[in-house]
Amino acid sequence: MNVQGSPYASGSPSPRGEHLPPRANPLRRPSDRFEWWFRRLLTILLVAGLPVAAYGAGMTAYQASMRTVRAQTAERHEVTARLTGDVRREKNSVAKQPAQVRWTEAGGVVRTGAALVKPGTSKGTAVRVWVDRNGTVTSPPTNTLNAKTTGWLLGGAVAFGMAYSSYALWLGTRLLLDRGRYAQWEAEWERAEPLWSARFRR
Repeated sequence: MNVQGSPYASGSPSPRGEHLPPRANPLRRPSDRFEWWFRRLLTILLVAGLPVAAYGAGMTAYQASMRTVRAQTAERHEVTARLTGDVRREKNSVAKQPAQVRWTEAGGVVRTGAALVKPGTSKGTAVRVWVDRNGTVTSPPTNTLNAKTTGWLLGGAVAFGMAYSSYALWLGTRLLLDRGRYAQWEAEWERAEPLWSARFRR
């Protein structure tokens, strides 16, 4: 028999289990296989589902905000009003204060209301205020930037929530699996320990 055909031929030995199919490790327990598949499933769902969920939530919030923007823009308009009195300047105060203003609608109707103005503004000063269809002073309508910000914030919140929920689910599942493994190890050790102890008592 030549050297190449000898069972004692030199060279590095073949690694154990090189002909075994993937994930066919005999030391792997059912819980290990379940953990591997569960982690793979969570990863696939997270990679495939997170962008879709975040985009869908963000677009839904953006479109709802844009409907509000269009509705408020259609219902509100800006007018020039005049202060009906002086606004006193409070000591060490720079915040705007409510003051009475008067303006005339397109149809000649004179209206009054309260608007926030800077301290120290004198009577008769022109200020721009937003009013609704009923002639009531209101806040400015929301704009497109607000709608975009709302969409981005909600989309980001959904993405973070999905990532955190997936991690929490994975962590909880692993803790349950580890608890079962420790219980199994303890039971097996209770059966094996007397046999080991008997060897040293001989």
